[in-house]
Amino acid sequence: MPQSFSGRSLTALVAVCIGSFMFGLEISAVPAALPGIENALQTSFTDMQWIMNAYTIAVNTMLMAAGTLADRFGRRRLFIIGTALFGLTSLVCGFAPNTATLIIGRALQGMSGSTMLIAILAVISHQFENARERGIAFSVWGVIAGAGIGFGPMVGSLLVEFTNWRWVFLVNGLVAIVSIALAYATVKESRDPDAGRLDLAGIVTLSLAVFGLAFYITQGASLGFGSVTALAILAGAVLAFALFLYVETTVERPMVDFSVFRIRAFSGALFGCMGMNFAFWPFMIYLPLYFNYGLGYSAVASGLALLAYTLPTLIFPPLGEWLALRYRAARVIPAALAVIGLGFLIMFLGLKTNAVLVLIGAAIAGAGLGSVNTPVTNTTTGSVSRERAGMASGIDLSARMITLAINIAVMGLILTEGTLASLRDKIGGTLTGAPLRALAEDVAAGKLHGGALPAASLQAALIDGFAWVMLYGVLGAFAMASLSLLAFGARPKAQCAQAQTSV
Repeated sequence: MPQSFSGRSLTALVAVCIGSFMFGLEISAVPAALPGIENALQTSFTDMQWIMNAYTIAVNTMLMAAGTLADRFGRRRLFIIGTALFGLTSLVCGFAPNTATLIIGRALQGMSGSTMLIAILAVISHQFENARERGIAFSVWGVIAGAGIGFGPMVGSLLVEFTNWRWVFLVNGLVAIVSIALAYATVKESRDPDAGRLDLAGIVTLSLAVFGLAFYITQGASLGFGSVTALAILAGAVLAFALFLYVETTVERPMVDFSVFRIRAFSGALFGCMGMNFAFWPFMIYLPLYFNYGLGYSAVASGLALLAYTLPTLIFPPLGEWLALRYRAARVIPAALAVIGLGFLIMFLGLKTNAVLVLIGAAIAGAGLGSVNTPVTNTTTGSVSRERAGMASGIDLSARMITLAINIAVMGLILTEGTLASLRDKIGGTLTGAPLRALAEDVAAGKLHGGALPAASLQAALIDGFAWVMLYGVLGAFAMASLSLLAFGARPKAQCAQAQTSV
């Protein structure tokens, strides 16, 4: 920690990092608790998808609004409000008596969590005005956020094993109090004096577009992807997105200023944001099912196995930031995305035959994620003027959450369809249509007993489905690495120099 960090600034960093820890813990602890939630509340596979996607879609709903509100009313104020609401809505989730209440609670939790998180990034950008200090602060933030994510699976598994799944949410209420107290005393207030009004039309149209597409993917199989109802939902999502583009090009102060996409460093880093959530984080939702039901691990053993996937996100952020300073983000970000793809490829090769190879691949993918996380954030916020940090942070996090929400739905669809194809081959026509699809959805949710096949065959079908999901992750990670490299362009040095002079 540099000597120029004052005690007040250091305590402020601790305050916002506690919030990041809480947010990160929620990301990785809840997937580890899904099997426990399924057993307690008797959820379906679709219910489990919505328990996660209600959160991610709601995060996106408030994300852009939070960026604008932070710029207009103050980053410190928004952080304190968002953290308080996150603690309260976590209690709603923890005391939920049924699946419907839990899904609603998750949506409320996502809205408050996005307010907290967007304020954290803007607070760091303004609390530390020196570029080097800001880079170190983001590195510390990355480590603490990684700690929440890295230890989340183990925390979630232990809570389910020795208490119950409700404490995965209830613990946030206590953590929020500590974060608020420290932030109130030490975080400097900052705002954009030129910030405009809330872009309500943009928020509504983008949220409807994301929700409509996720709903179409998640519910399409039961509705029929080609049915009138499903196609009407898809058309509504497309129309909402078209309206969003129109609104953002006509309002005086849009929440998405499309001019920033002309900054190649910003666009290249944005593909990095999307790349992390195209493959790595969506699969985090389903990986506990693979360990629990595909390999038959206990809750604790599954939590330990998940550490191979998440702990590198704790270890590698400082290395990623150091590499970005030494070799430029334009090289490090695409390379780190490619490392995620390599890790997924190794996992794919070992998925059916070698659990050790799966863990090695998981660790490599986690190293790639840890290396890319802080460079992309520092590059997106550092590529625009400091007065527009809230807007840039909003685009950064919205790209992550939209990609995550869509790919949770896509990976769930691929898992179900891959399991369905495997079951069709194993059953050989004795079960078809809706009953076969219902069986595939049950198997994808880890219900491996009482079907038309013995448990071992259902388990093999589940692993076959995971193989297709892994292959999708491989292709997605490498595709995003390529797009990031292209977006940064052939002269990354000049682009990075331009980004530095704009802060």
